Amino acid sequence: MRITLYRTELDENKHNVLVKENSCNYQAESLSTPQSVADMLNNVFRLNRQAEEHVYMTALNTKGRLLGVFEISHGAASQSICSPREIFIRALLCGAAGIILAHNHPSGDVMPSKEDMTVYKNIKEAGMLIGINLLDNIIVGDTYYSFTEQGK
Repeated sequence: MRITLYRTELDENKHNVLVKENSCNYQAESLSTPQSVADMLNNVFRLNRQAEEHVYMTALNTKGRLLGVFEISHGAASQSICSPREIFIRALLCGAAGIILAHNHPSGDVMPSKEDMTVYKNIKEAGMLIGINLLDNIIVGDTYYSFTEQGK
């Protein structure tokens, strides 16, 4: 599978456009489980090794195939700002039907905070309004925590 990292920037008309940062081959057929998503983010982006919180979004098409990966935000040791606007601009630009969010907890403790739960709820609701499903929210640390696996 090809993993492509994108960012957004403004064109001459001040419109958001996708810009390919880099890409690499990854030894997996698909990202069909929370474990496979966590493994990819740890292996390719070293998410579990970051000293500050990073939020990534994987964008998927209607068949569940990866369209691209985006770094949504990069924060401090215990927080990172993540708003639906920044997430869904990227999802819409690449034509995503579904997204998976993931962020790390540098402490290694993967239990979601109250803020993690609130952000998840807000992004899930925003996605439902525009037709882009939030398929999972994964927290990476010493292990991983999947909101979907935990029935959230």
